[in-house]
Amino acid sequence: MTLSRYSSRLISGCVLAAMLLTACGAQEAETVPAPTAAPVPAPLPSPSATAGPSPAAEPAAGLITSGLTGLPLEGGSLPRPLAVMINNAPAARPQSGISEADILYEVLAEGGITRLVGIFQSHTGVVKIGPIRSIRPYLIDIGESYGGVTVHAGGSPAAYAILQKEKKEDMDEIGRAGAYFWRDKERKAPHNLYSNAAKLREGADKLGYAGTAEVPGYLFTDKDAVPAEGEPAAEFNINFLLKSYTVSYKYSSERGTYLRGVNGKPHLDLNNGNPVEAANVIVMGADHKVLDDVGRLQIDIELGGEAVLFQRGQAVKGRWSRKPEDVIRFVKRDGKEAAMYPGVTHILIVPNSPTFSGHMKVSGVPVSN
Repeated sequence: MTLSRYSSRLISGCVLAAMLLTACGAQEAETVPAPTAAPVPAPLPSPSATAGPSPAAEPAAGLITSGLTGLPLEGGSLPRPLAVMINNAPAARPQSGISEADILYEVLAEGGITRLVGIFQSHTGVVKIGPIRSIRPYLIDIGESYGGVTVHAGGSPAAYAILQKEKKEDMDEIGRAGAYFWRDKERKAPHNLYSNAAKLREGADKLGYAGTAEVPGYLFTDKDAVPAEGEPAAEFNINFLLKSYTVSYKYSSERGTYLRGVNGKPHLDLNNGNPVEAANVIVMGADHKVLDDVGRLQIDIELGGEAVLFQRGQAVKGRWSRKPEDVIRFVKRDGKEAAMYPGVTHILIVPNSPTFSGHMKVSGVPVSN
């Protein structure tokens, strides 16, 4: 289900910086029409972590607990996740539906721009998701690690090679799934492509994809548990490469979440005006390698590395880890998987070059707001 391990882990920080700077401001690469789609070989073992869902308490009668959020839900079962590639260019903001993703990733695409990947499972009635954008090999990997159907519009040549060869279960707007997307006349292309949960699930069913899947779950603690470790972190900023992609998170003690901002402004969901927020934010460092003059990247999301977990106004240093057929997890310094607080989790993947910590600035003591 995941991509093969990269043959080399170390890359030169100066080469990465130089090549990405030359690509900064460039538009995304042209995508090629989609052929067909499908499963990659499982990765080799990575640093260990305790796996499996472990809700803090049994849900009430008639409810089930999400293994991705740790929250109780009505119904007998959860549908297969949708892993949607979401445009994060300035012209694509604010996006629709991202406050209703169970897990939200942010990762570089090329030229210094970032892509969001929303993992949607708990909220089955999201009325509008997007703008939807193209896919990369490591984005296929992220979506499939949750057992999801990957949703995208176009992709890099390397991504299409994987989709074809492995016969992936994906939904591509410029391929055979085009009927399940629409263009919004209020925005200019390519920042105007959308779908919704109902259309995507209908399309997945028509394409013969399974409606349920085995989804790895996280460990969870009680929502009222007091953090036993970490340092005060009321606010932190993440800089990927470009100034137009500076992300901030500010802790709200009243909500028990970190409220996300972009370029100094609150990041809101266009669907409902709700803040984009997370009970858990993982910032992780990964090796990035520039592959061509367009700035396309190879990103190692298998071998593990430095990471910081932000919860309840505290920052805990540790490592990220990933086993074969599993999702990315945060492992504390004692080697045990950290328990998440019930709610949404955001995972931000930044380059290890020139240093992991150089992409992050943490400050302050939590205050009520």
